[in-house]
Amino acid sequence: MMNKPQRINTLTVSAISIGALLMLSACSDNNTAEPPADAPAETSRAVEEAPAAAPEAPKPQTSEPAVPAEAPATTTAEPAEAVEPPAPDEPEVLAADAGAKLYESNCKVCHEAGLLDAPKYGDKAAWTPRLAKGIDTLHMHSAQGFNKMPAQATDKVSEAEVYAAVDYMIAAVS
Repeated sequence: MMNKPQRINTLTVSAISIGALLMLSACSDNNTAEPPADAPAETSRAVEEAPAAAPEAPKPQTSEPAVPAEAPATTTAEPAEAVEPPAPDEPEVLAADAGAKLYESNCKVCHEAGLLDAPKYGDKAAWTPRLAKGIDTLHMHSAQGFNKMPAQATDKVSEAEVYAAVDYMIAAVS
């Protein structure tokens, strides 16, 4: 039977180890419960079929605090394929109604009702001071955000799509 200091030390080491494992798993790129579609099925079965580790034997108490060992860094056996981003010289080709579609799905929420001081769609008086700043400024502010308007260019909406939506709204007041 362990005495009280050894039991506390073992519990502390266990808690720190579990915390470290949770932090490492939260920071990893693979946060899904399912293996990637291109991963072999054998890999996931091997992890599931691994036997449970036997409990560690109690360690003698020392005056130094126990610190869990760091997990070794994992590396992939295959080098990642280099993906070239589109060249800035090549503009993104959009459908003729891309601006209207983005306006209807995203922009309309604020610009139809004038929420957060957004200029209403088709309101020439509200758009005039903004148009005075120039189209490039309007594009930049809409894509990157400005004042109360959050950035509209995201991982799901390209800058070109945002620019098309701005051009669509400007066309309504021109």
